[in-house]
Parts: sequence; structure tokens; C-alpha cells
Amino acid sequence: MAADFSDFFYSAPDGLKLHARVYGEDNARALPVVCLPGLSRNARDFHELALYLSRRDERPRKVIAFDYRGRGLSAYDRNWKNYDVRVEAADVAAGLVAAGVEKAHFIGTSRGGLIVHGLGSLRPTAIGSVILNDIGPVVEGEGLAQIRSYLERSPKPRDMAEAAALQRAAHGAAFPALGDADWQRFAAAIYRDDKGRPVADFDPALLKVLKAFDLDKPIPAIWHLFEALRGFPMLVIRGQNSKLLSAATLAEMAHRHPDCQTVTVEGQGHPPMLETGDLPQTIAAFLDRSEAART
Repeated sequence: MAADFSDFFYSAPDGLKLHARVYGEDNARALPVVCLPGLSRNARDFHELALYLSRRDERPRKVIAFDYRGRGLSAYDRNWKNYDVRVEAADVAAGLVAAGVEKAHFIGTSRGGLIVHGLGSLRPTAIGSVILNDIGPVVEGEGLAQIRSYLERSPKPRDMAEAAALQRAAHGAAFPALGDADWQRFAAAIYRDDKGRPVADFDPALLKVLKAFDLDKPIPAIWHLFEALRGFPMLVIRGQNSKLLSAATLAEMAHRHPDCQTVTVEGQGHPPMLETGDLPQTIAAFLDRSEAART
């Protein structure tokens, strides 16, 4: 049986060595899918979804899931100030060129969705459609404060079983819909093995980015960048218990965008796990519809 994915390495514009996972390399009959993870997350977040999209009987797709600089198998940056959405958007754009991707569907979770907003201005011709997972032009300060607080106090588990239990203890109230297997997958995605112990799979210097935010001031909205995405079919997924993307912002996005489908995931917070429930089928159907509408 063929491997689930292959590792793809390329150089950022400044020469840093970056990584992505490629699923369904030979699936060339449909537009590929580019997956962009959250702030401290990595390509493993999309493993189950990528397997589903790349192995469907109908319209199987090539899927590329990126590790940003300082996450996963990508090199760490000596200058933490380069852990910036604009730099990461340029990195992704370079990765698309290196991988020979001219146009794709984009799935952006949290920070990944902000990067998609940037690509709407930086590389609009590369976008076929947009899926935003629990992110929009307005980022709620409460949600960002929650992320910062958790990462600053991130637990250090002794093994993966304890890692899953700690994650459930920390986030379970916002994710009552998840079961044991979900938490185990979640832990496996965010931790790497370091001499037998789980370690958070990102550069600790990334926390300096969060500390630099002044949460006493409103976070600037990016509706001007959202406007650049109005020409592409859009699916916005929100966790029912999300503190980062409000229901009001979700409604405003649907109002402003002429082709915006919205889904609220019950029993999940920020961000919903895209491999759970009927989300894989919903995402696949959206991608198929978006492609059909452009042919």
C-alpha cells in the first residue's frame, strides 16, 4: 500500500527550509486543496481530512498541508518577529510555486484563515475557493487572550495518554461533542516525540508574538482584505462555543459575501476539528460545487 503522504521541502523567500505534506500526489483531475493550520499548529491537524479528500471515489484531490516556519518539520527562525502573518503568507506563496500549484482551494484554520485573507491580495489568481475554519475579519480579544493564556501555561505531559487527558481537561468544556479518540488524535497532532516524551511541536519563541499583542486595545478588523475574497465561493465554519469568531461576525460575513455558506458546529469551540461529524462530506461537497460553478 502506498504511503499516506509524502514530505515536501522548499525554501522560503529568505532561504529558510520549510515543509509541507502532500497527499494524493497523482490526483490531477480536480483542483488541489491547500490546508493552512492555526497559530501553533501544524500539517498533522489536517491528516484525517486530507486522507478523506485524497481517497474519495468521486473527485479525489491532491492535498497540500503546510507547516509554517517554526512549526512541525519547518526550520525555526532565529528572529521571532518573522513569525508574522505577512511573512507566512509569502512563505505559502513560495511553496505554491515550488510545488507547481497554479490554482487551488484553500482551507484556513484560525491563523491559516488570516493568511488566506492575505493571499487574496497577494496571489488572487491562485484561489479557487475559500474555507475559513473559525476565523473572520474580526478577531475577538477574548478568544486571543484565551489562546495566549493556554499556550503560556501549556502543560508538559509525561506520555501521550497524559497529553490527551490534559488537553481534554483544558478544553473539554468548549468541546463536549468530542470523545476519547478525538482527544487522542488532537494530542498526536500538537505534540511531537522527544526522547519518549511529548513536546509541543512549535518554536517556544512563538509565544513572544502573542505577548506583543496589547489586548487592552481592540484588534484591528480586516474587512478590506475580506472584500478581496468576495469573488470566490466561501464556506465559513464556526464552533458553537468559539470565543474567537462571534456569531455576529459570521452573520456579517454572510451578508457581505455574495456566495458564502456558513456552518455552525455544535458542541465544539475554537477551532472545530474538520475530520469530525459530517464536516468532511460538507467540505467535499462545497469543493465540488465551487468547481462545477466555474466550469
